[in-house]
Amino acid sequence: MAQHYDVKSFSSGKSIGYLVKLAHLLMVDRATEAFAGHDLSFVQWVVMIRLKEGKEVTASDLCRALRHDTGALTRMIDQLEERGYVSRLRSKEDRRVVRLALTAAGTRITDQLTPIVVERLNTALAGFSKTEFNELSRLLTKLIDTLQAATGAGES
Repeated sequence: MAQHYDVKSFSSGKSIGYLVKLAHLLMVDRATEAFAGHDLSFVQWVVMIRLKEGKEVTASDLCRALRHDTGALTRMIDQLEERGYVSRLRSKEDRRVVRLALTAAGTRITDQLTPIVVERLNTALAGFSKTEFNELSRLLTKLIDTLQAATGAGES
């Protein structure tokens, strides 16, 4: 197994964890700024796009996938439901399970705001060639897969 870090020369500012986290935070900051003045926050949009894509269908699914606090997510879903963007549907097979779904209004606003996210992502990646972008995506996916396999974590 390759050893990419050395105890004697380790620098926290050059660790992959720090660099990935910093990149994530900077991207979230840019997206949050872009959502100022809109009816949804960027974090709300993320929840709604995940529902739209069908990747998660319950609050528990969303909490696991987004690594979000359950109480905060429940409050967010309550707000989105009150505003007519999300509906809760009790499962017919198991009454304990409550599925979440976007309403027509939720789908419309999610679709309206998606170009903002796409523009911000493209701006963040403007200095990358298509080949570099594909390689970055491949390497990040490989890192995630390696970490999930090492911890037995589920799919995100």
